[in-house]
Amino acid sequence: MARILIVDDEPAILTLLRFILEKAGHEVDEAVHGLEALRKLGVEPRDDATPLPDLVVLDLMMPIMDGHKAYLRIIDNPRTANLPVVVVTAKGDMRALFDSMPSVAAFFHKPFDPGSLREAIAKALPPPKKA
Repeated sequence: MARILIVDDEPAILTLLRFILEKAGHEVDEAVHGLEALRKLGVEPRDDATPLPDLVVLDLMMPIMDGHKAYLRIIDNPRTANLPVVVVTAKGDMRALFDSMPSVAAFFHKPFDPGSLREAIAKALPPPKKA
């Protein structure tokens, strides 16, 4: 199916998201903070040869670089600007900040409903590429 990058610093959430997404048939990669995510996306340091995922699941509150700063760098890079992002966070007052940002496809508060998250990700994924 799709390649998805999960960005979250909580091991239990990473495990849960990996389980949900792999069970749905997706290939999953992980990053534990925003700076690691930017590296895996080839944004910082810039590496245009880095393969991109089809979607990013992004937490907001993380050490080293939070999800909001990482998101701003993702949308500022022409290569990743249109990459769909699903925000999953425990911080409740951030939704308005992301609602006006075009590549945020969905916003979930922890704890989240796995079925609703799966559905939102399915809707946010680009159509499969034809061979």
